[in-house]
Amino acid sequence: MAMKPLRPCRHPGCYVLVSGGYCDAHKPKDSDRRSEESKAWRWMYSTDEWTQDIRPMQLLREPFCRECSRNGLRVRATDVDHIEPHRGDWSKFTDRNNLQSLCHACHSRKTAEEMWQKSAALRSRYRR
Repeated sequence: MAMKPLRPCRHPGCYVLVSGGYCDAHKPKDSDRRSEESKAWRWMYSTDEWTQDIRPMQLLREPFCRECSRNGLRVRATDVDHIEPHRGDWSKFTDRNNLQSLCHACHSRKTAEEMWQKSAALRSRYRR
């Protein structure tokens, strides 16, 4: 049976030959890097209430990105964001006044900023 030809590792600058993807040194880490806290409430996004009611209704009510609109741009919203993080609180999760429609870029930026602030708070706690 024919074997697949070896190719360089996909990691930039690594020339280790592998049959596919990455070498052992550069294999991506576990894709599920969520905290245990967030894993506990991830199920909420799979409920019928979210997928069939809350999310689609928010995108109908506010079809354009709120952040882009503030800058005079008209960009179609793709993500529904919780303005104040719910952290597993069902009443905050389902509160329609706590939702905003964002484009994917704005939602990713907001999420990254929140994660950075959370990690900065943890870092400062350990420095004391």
